Amino acid sequence: MRIERRPGFPAPGRPGLYWLGQAGFWIETGRHRILIDPYLSDSLAQKYAGKPNDHRRMMPAPIAVEQLPRPDLVLVSHAHTDHMDPDTLRPLAARFPDVPFVVPAARMDVAWERIGAGAKLIGVDAGETFEPVEGVTVTVFPAAHETLERDGEGRHVFLGYGIRAGGISLYHSGDTIPFEGLTELVRAFRPDIALLPVNGRDAQRLAAGIPGNLTLAEAVALAGAAQAAFLVPHHFGLFAFNTADEAAIDAAALASVRPKIVKPAADETLALFDDIGPAE
Repeated sequence: MRIERRPGFPAPGRPGLYWLGQAGFWIETGRHRILIDPYLSDSLAQKYAGKPNDHRRMMPAPIAVEQLPRPDLVLVSHAHTDHMDPDTLRPLAARFPDVPFVVPAARMDVAWERIGAGAKLIGVDAGETFEPVEGVTVTVFPAAHETLERDGEGRHVFLGYGIRAGGISLYHSGDTIPFEGLTELVRAFRPDIALLPVNGRDAQRLAAGIPGNLTLAEAVALAGAAQAAFLVPHHFGLFAFNTADEAAIDAAALASVRPKIVKPAADETLALFDDIGPAE
């Protein structure tokens, strides 16, 4: 597989990844269109206006939610608003009431409230593998957004997703730090592409109620240990108080052979090709 940059939103039927900012991606598999963790509003800036971490955008949303075409599947990794955003997901569910939204079963109450009572919600937990739409297999991973948090029924609050569809195999970790057993789980899945956060963590942010993620070095190590050919870093460039040094990402991309690091950019498709043509 190889990845080439193309301007704009992915064309229907042409495999590619389109970064929405933060942890959000539109995935075109060639046959299916999958949306993960979209945050396309300013709901957090409105919520935190005038506060120390005001959540003003460093980059505008590359596409308005009203401009999104119909996805075949929406995946939500956890209930933080930059991943489960009511101002993005509710209007999307209203436009496309037949589209399934996969959410953590541990946060179904929040999902109903934010996405809407008429939405087609599927609650899942780590360890499940299922086919939410024909031709797309989803494996659900645990994630530790500082901790491996569970609800009162033992279900994981934070999730990651492995996707197999056509010729594409990718892993989106959701928000996570390293934890015992994660590398083995991801290696067993054998993704071609790992979509991993790189904004890191520190005591100052945690004290301010901002849970952390993988550092860039940890993301490179996880993708390498999982034998992924590509690492697409994310969770940077949106909020000034919780981002990553893009120059460091660029330097790591020059230094790393496997995984090959491909930094996404706004309004740009990372087109996916196999040795012959589009990775369909």
